[in-house]
Amino acid sequence: MSSITDPEYLPVMESFYTIQGEGFFSGTPAYFIRLGGCDVGCVWCDVKESWDASQFDWFSIDQIVSAAKESGAHLVVVTGGEPLMYDLTLLTESLEKAGLQTNIETSGAYPLSGRWDWICFSPKKFKAPLEEFYSKSHELKVVAFNKSDFKWAEGHGDKMHSDSQLFLQPEWSKEKEMTPLIVDFVKQNPKWKISLQTHKYMDIP
Repeated sequence: MSSITDPEYLPVMESFYTIQGEGFFSGTPAYFIRLGGCDVGCVWCDVKESWDASQFDWFSIDQIVSAAKESGAHLVVVTGGEPLMYDLTLLTESLEKAGLQTNIETSGAYPLSGRWDWICFSPKKFKAPLEEFYSKSHELKVVAFNKSDFKWAEGHGDKMHSDSQLFLQPEWSKEKEMTPLIVDFVKQNPKWKISLQTHKYMDIP
C-alpha cells in the first residue's frame, strides 16, 4: 500500500518504545511512531533518511496501533519526517480507543489533522508554519542553531497562547556553543525553558 491519500495506511520509517528525551515530556516512557516523508528540508536534520517516504513500507492503522498497544506504553509520540503530510484522524481515533495518550511533534507546515492530547510545535525557517498552530499547540520547541535564532524564537513565542510551554533547544552539533547562550537567554526571559536532547547524552536509542 503506498497511497499518500489513503488515511488507513501510513509509511512508517520506524517505531520503538523508549524514553522521550526532549521538551515537556522529557524523561517519560513513550512509544515513538516515526512516519516517513518530509519536505521542510532542515539542513541540520538528524533524520534526513526519513525524508523520502517511498523508501518505507506502508502499514495499516490497525497494525500500527496494535504494535503501540503491545509495547506496554501509555504515551505515544507521532513524529517524522513531517507527520502532518498525512491525514492522521483515523490514527488518533484508534490510539484513543486503545486507551493511549497521543502526542505529535510537527513543524506546523501542514494543516492539523487528528485529535491530540499534546501538540509539540517546532517551527522551522525552511518552510513557514500555519497560523493555527500558535493557538492550538501546547508546546513551542525552537531549535537554536545560531545567535539569530533567539530573535526568531521570540517572534514565535509572542504569538503563542498564554498557557503554552516555551522551550529552546540547542541543535546537537552546536550544543557546546549554543547551550551557554541559551542559559543566558532563559535567565533573562524566564517564560522560556531549556530543552535538551537527553537521550543523546544518555545514549538512549
